[in-house]
Amino acid sequence: MTGLIHLYCGGGKGKTTAAVGLTVRCAGRGNKVVFAQFLKDGTSGECRVLAKLPEVTVMAANPVGKFSFRMTDAEKRETADALTRTFDAATGFAVREHARLLVLDEVCAAISCGFLDEKTVVKFLETKPETLEVVLTGRGPSEALQAHADYITEMKMQRHPFEKGIAAREGIEF
Repeated sequence: MTGLIHLYCGGGKGKTTAAVGLTVRCAGRGNKVVFAQFLKDGTSGECRVLAKLPEVTVMAANPVGKFSFRMTDAEKRETADALTRTFDAATGFAVREHARLLVLDEVCAAISCGFLDEKTVVKFLETKPETLEVVLTGRGPSEALQAHADYITEMKMQRHPFEKGIAAREGIEF
């Protein structure tokens, strides 16, 4: 079985939700899944339920809990170190445990914010096990990530409740 590369990108809602759906589908067939989140703390509703599934290993890294533009230089270095460790742990675990699916949620943001080296991610995509399916999510994926994707799905925002002042709601957006 050939493992393909999915890229869920764009400015609309649904990138992580789509990745979670594929995670559940894959785990529901008895396959091992590694679900790694970058710039998120792993406490969202989806991570809480995924962590209960024996087939799914959840990893997350957001050590300072801030948006990148609010971080000090020291916090940026700490975040870069944590995200690099999480990437290495997630990819290493997926390979060692012969996972069927690896989700790298918000990896595009981790790269574009300078916290994760794009060359490292691309090298992994080029050398991953043949049977490993990989999902990349986030806004503004680079041309290099797009070039490696077998699927590219763009979520386009046409309307969002935030425009009306409605904040993210527990159980719906997180």
